Amino acid sequence: MTLPYAARRAAHHHLLPVRGLRYHITQWGDPVPGQPLLVMMHGYMDVGASFQFVVDQLADGTHGPRCIVAPDWRGFGRTQSPPTDSFWFADYVGDLDALIDALSPGAPVDLVGHSMGGNVVMTYAGVRPHRVRRLVNLEGFGLPDLPAAEAPKRLITWLDELKVPQQLKPYASLTDVAQRLCKNNPRLPTDKALWLAAHWAQAGADGQWRLLADAAHKRINPVPYRAADAIATWSAITAPLLWVQARDSRVDAHWGGRYSQAEFQARLAHVPDVRQVQLDNAGHMLHHDQPAALAAALTAFFD
Repeated sequence: MTLPYAARRAAHHHLLPVRGLRYHITQWGDPVPGQPLLVMMHGYMDVGASFQFVVDQLADGTHGPRCIVAPDWRGFGRTQSPPTDSFWFADYVGDLDALIDALSPGAPVDLVGHSMGGNVVMTYAGVRPHRVRRLVNLEGFGLPDLPAAEAPKRLITWLDELKVPQQLKPYASLTDVAQRLCKNNPRLPTDKALWLAAHWAQAGADGQWRLLADAAHKRINPVPYRAADAIATWSAITAPLLWVQARDSRVDAHWGGRYSQAEFQARLAHVPDVRQVQLDNAGHMLHHDQPAALAAALTAFFD
């Protein structure tokens, strides 16, 4: 029988009021004077605790173990979901602004984001450059540029989706949740899948396990994504940026020709100070696949 992964560095959990919501924070260690807070923001259908494997691999800094915080985004994990039937990208940026003001009011932070979280931290670093000392984007590619002619169709799709109830599949057991995680990412070891499952889902009164995510996240965002807007924002980033990509990522294939690796690199070139790293034997969930290699890249960059 496989036992769940045993975390090396203990975390504690607390709730923080953020824009009318109770935000759940996973935190490792306590703030150290003179040491920037490390803030790690997860991706779509993930949770803050998902960074545990990387945290366990991070080397101690000059002042000892870093204080690291990993919030759950609104409507994910154990953060409260707002009374809404849709989620808006700008709200994530607003939440991040409030979180950093509360967690590190007097000093800039080192900021990491994965996937959706990577897109949010890029925007935030462009509009609040003085609040970020070092910036790390893990596989946050942005989205295909949506031509203006497509805007009405996207809005129609959103209106139609509002009329359809959204739901997430329940699971009979925690083991079933873990098996689903392994199916999504075949590189994920069973012990880590079992550990993650307990943070991704919880049992209901009927004994069924349900993912800790608001099903309204499944609806599209009706606001068109404009590459020109992203480029203008990314151009305003002043913090050094570390872009980390999994070597086995297939951006071109994922978007079916609508968005390419070359197009992303053209956008990334507008960021004033960029360093790039590729991790071998890793897919999109690179913080699960190669936590030691990622931690080494982070440590070198932050130092």
